[in-house]
Amino acid sequence: MSTIQKHKAWNLPNAISLLRILTAPVLILFLLSPDKETSFIAAIIFAIAALTDWLDGYLARRMDVETTFGKFLDPLADKLLIATCLVMLIPLGRVPAWMAAVIIGREIAVTGLRGMASLEGVVIAAGSLGKYKTAFQIASVIALIMHYRLLGIDFHALGIVILWVALVFTLWSGIDYFVKFLRKAAINE
Repeated sequence: MSTIQKHKAWNLPNAISLLRILTAPVLILFLLSPDKETSFIAAIIFAIAALTDWLDGYLARRMDVETTFGKFLDPLADKLLIATCLVMLIPLGRVPAWMAAVIIGREIAVTGLRGMASLEGVVIAAGSLGKYKTAFQIASVIALIMHYRLLGIDFHALGIVILWVALVFTLWSGIDYFVKFLRKAAINE
């Protein structure tokens, strides 16, 4: 039995991932009709939830409680949190719908590809491009939730610039996943 499978699914890191998923409905409530205060609170909640992504991974490795369930739950929580916020920001005019569609579509496509690859016994490890993608997505969503001018910073304009960078990394890392899959599939034939 592998190290990953021997641990029980319910442990502290997985509970943190689950809490991150449960943050999505809270953010929806704050983003239904946000003003300056609720936008600021929502940005803080999102930022804290995003930081737990690092925390659950760190704890899983440190406590030696990595699980197959955790390896599924952690990226699901990230994708759900970011997708929820992007969708909620569209009707507020803070995110262009096409950008949200491209980002969310890429996430669905790569998740499907990784699932299909795993059925074939092919492991496509997350690379540094995916980490940059996630970091820029998180930074852009925080700024776009903030939206208003604060301390002389136009958070909406800043968020749009960062979102463009996130979009480039999103597409680049998505293409990278497909290229890796095709190479590994060709080797396995």
